[in-house]
Amino acid sequence: MNRVAEVPLSAVVLAAGAGSRMRSERPKPLHRLCGKPMLAYVLESLAGLEVARAVVVVGHKGDWVTKKMQEHEHELPLEFVEQRSQRGTGDATLVGLVGLPDEDDESDVLVLVGDAPLLRPSTITGLVAHHRSSGAAATVLTARLDDPTGYGRVVRGDDQRVRRIVEQADASPEELAVDEINTSIYCFRRTLLAPALRRIQPDNAQGEYYLTDVIEVLVGAGHPVEAVVAEDPGEISGINDRVQLAAAESELRRRTNTELLASGVTMVDPAAVYVDTTVRLGRDVTLFPGVILQGATVVGDGTELGPSTRAVDSIIGSDCTIEQSTLRNAVVGDRCEVGPYAVLGPGSELPSDVRTGSFYTAEVGL
Repeated sequence: MNRVAEVPLSAVVLAAGAGSRMRSERPKPLHRLCGKPMLAYVLESLAGLEVARAVVVVGHKGDWVTKKMQEHEHELPLEFVEQRSQRGTGDATLVGLVGLPDEDDESDVLVLVGDAPLLRPSTITGLVAHHRSSGAAATVLTARLDDPTGYGRVVRGDDQRVRRIVEQADASPEELAVDEINTSIYCFRRTLLAPALRRIQPDNAQGEYYLTDVIEVLVGAGHPVEAVVAEDPGEISGINDRVQLAAAESELRRRTNTELLASGVTMVDPAAVYVDTTVRLGRDVTLFPGVILQGATVVGDGTELGPSTRAVDSIIGSDCTIEQSTLRNAVVGDRCEVGPYAVLGPGSELPSDVRTGSFYTAEVGL
């Protein structure tokens, strides 16, 4: 059965967890990677699809999460709903469905977690395409890991169809030996998801309503459940502590630098250059080691930056040379030579064709 692409598509993003292992006052979905909250990258993974609406389920410090995410530009219509009591992913998904319009009852629903910032749009697009072409009630994004410890295991039947998902704490020794894991990312038929969610029970080691139990409910009712194995298991890595946050930051920077090199930017040593995903660089820009570009920084064509230069929320013109200097909320015109050891503070502006010399400091416009 091939379900046509005209079937509406919605998304529910689960971002209600406290993230206690982050050891932070900041809610986990708002921890920043390459200049943006990690939750923003999860929403961007939907870019290759026509998603009618995305519902973000918030809980711990939900007002903070809602406010900060509303400050960011999103192409998707966003709705925020609160899971008042942390009763598991199944309950959170049921809460999320409340934020979807009733007229979308025939839609497909993507369910994603808010702490998987490495997801690529192509992976989510492939998941939805397989779900619709197979006519499944649910399709699970899975991955195969050399060490699956900590993840729910995907249990398949003799026909290789998904039969159920079992969490690590509830798995038998045979199930623990399975290397295919659940990524907590799914595509469901909405008409089947809501009734199945109402049938699950908190009969598990955590005493929570597991979204994973929906799979066994659907299979038990005679509905087919499919799986798509992620080509790159690294994409599905969740962020639970600062070590994993740093690893995700490193991977995002590698991707960013690779894209910049392909667009015409030169990096003398890409491993020693740090560019936020929010930064915009022109062609033939050269970045020397120790360059850090953050926030809404824009750099014009032909400019050379570094070594050891940091620019935050600054606009730098074309054909400039800036070395061993710091800029914050500054504006530099074309063909300027700045540094070494210059400091351009908030509000400072350099007109075109200016040479600052060494140890130059400016806090306000000239």
